Amino acid sequence: MLKTHIGDKSSPCKMHKKTFVTNAEETSHTRTHTKDKRFSCEVCGKTFKTKPDATIHMRRTHTGEKPFSCKCCDKAFPTKAELKLHVRTHTGEKPYACKVCGKAFTTNTGIKSHMRTHTGEKPFSCEVCGKAFATSSTAIRHMRRIHTGEKRFSCKTCGKTFVTNSEVTSHMRTHTKENRYLCEVCDEALTTSTELKSHMRTHTGNKPYSCKVCGKAFTTSSNAMKHMRRIHIGDKRFNCEVCGKTFVTNAEVTSHMRTHTKEKPYSCEVCNKAFNHKSSVTIHMLKTHIGDKSSPCKMHEKTCVTNAEETPHTRTHRKDKRFSCEVCGKTFTNKSDATIHMRRTHTGEKPFSCKCCDKAFPTNTELKSHVRTHTGEKPYACKVCGKAFTHESVVAMHIRREHTGGKPFSCNGCNKMFATSTHSKIHMRTHTGEKPYACDVCGKAFASITMLKSHMRTHTGEKPFSCEVCGKAFATSSTAIRHMRRIHTGEKRFSCKTCGKTFVTNAEVTSHMRIHTKETPYSCEECGKTFTKQSLAVKHMRRIHSGE
Repeated sequence: MLKTHIGDKSSPCKMHKKTFVTNAEETSHTRTHTKDKRFSCEVCGKTFKTKPDATIHMRRTHTGEKPFSCKCCDKAFPTKAELKLHVRTHTGEKPYACKVCGKAFTTNTGIKSHMRTHTGEKPFSCEVCGKAFATSSTAIRHMRRIHTGEKRFSCKTCGKTFVTNSEVTSHMRTHTKENRYLCEVCDEALTTSTELKSHMRTHTGNKPYSCKVCGKAFTTSSNAMKHMRRIHIGDKRFNCEVCGKTFVTNAEVTSHMRTHTKEKPYSCEVCNKAFNHKSSVTIHMLKTHIGDKSSPCKMHEKTCVTNAEETPHTRTHRKDKRFSCEVCGKTFTNKSDATIHMRRTHTGEKPFSCKCCDKAFPTNTELKSHVRTHTGEKPYACKVCGKAFTHESVVAMHIRREHTGGKPFSCNGCNKMFATSTHSKIHMRTHTGEKPYACDVCGKAFASITMLKSHMRTHTGEKPFSCEVCGKAFATSSTAIRHMRRIHTGEKRFSCKTCGKTFVTNAEVTSHMRIHTKETPYSCEECGKTFTKQSLAVKHMRRIHSGE
């Protein structure tokens, strides 16, 4: 009667002008000023200002009692207030509307937090670093994640710990396989309403969050924030405790830590193969067990397992290179290529190390390939002759060179044909003069990373390839193979089509053919004299012009 009809609030707070209907309300409110916490938990001793707060704490933390259940879905809650809020998810009721933009909310707390997006008010600050937040819950999460590392909520199924109870609820759906939120467009099931909202934007194309610096738009606020930190301010506030590497987000640290712990928390339900990331399990399932390639390329018959794969592939046709290197500006069709370029060319970072010899690599794929040099594993075999190889791409090259003679890639400068696009690109650099790989020791530059690696061994003295017969060591595998054929087997599998002379390597055939064609592709930069071999041009330069 007093609250609703008469409006009499006769008990004013002595600290400020706020008034209350009853003395009990005024007394309870006063404790927020006096810090009086007279009600304590019988189990853990934690104190509270009011008895209801102590009761709710007991239910949530210790007894798990949830006496209030929903009639629509039978979900239960520890308090009646939480039940009322939950019921609105069924009725769709949102009684609190923003007077500025009209957006509606289910709770008064929600409207208050939202209003701060208009006013810019951030009344809650971190006691350690002073960072300000719009809500108290965000300030508490910040304190736990950044400063204390406290994770008081744990999963009863697997024991994994979390900062907030809501994270536990979301995580539990990975065990129950519960997907409560269904997309009305494509029927994809999502575990949280936030995920559903973000997913819907893939259909609508809506990008409501934009960068204040460059104006680039994003589907989520977190992506806009990550863009700001990565591109404009370079803020990497999260660091790995093992190696010290810094990251833009805590999620990236968690993912990176698996390179140290070797943890693979996600497994395939069919074959139990373990993976670092949940997305890797999905792709594995599609590629290995289902075999569904539902994203066909519109340019030809190639199909991709996921839309994520289809998009970078499509860019190879459109020449769309939207990912650029922050150092040199070179552009790439997908983000992973840009990351690998950064590691190989600029930072030299090699986060993947071999357990057998401690050699490190910039990508996990290169590490896997390297490990086969220790295990001797050759999982890819030629269907024609049965010869086994460590890489699938090497099998394709072998078939073209030895069996079909196919060279589908041609040079635009001289029409020379190649078995692979990589060899074609490297060859093109003989025309353009491009040498993107430079030696850190002497500064000499090379057209390919393979050439640079071989060159680096002239400084380190490393000779990782040895002859199986006499044990002689070599800096490159090709030199070891040539040695084996010349000294031990006498094998000369490559022959000249003009005169029939045989050679150990195909490169020797190419060089020999210039005797017949009179081709002299290498010239002296000083006098213009031409030669059949690059080595002859170098010797000429040293003897005649340099005086060496």
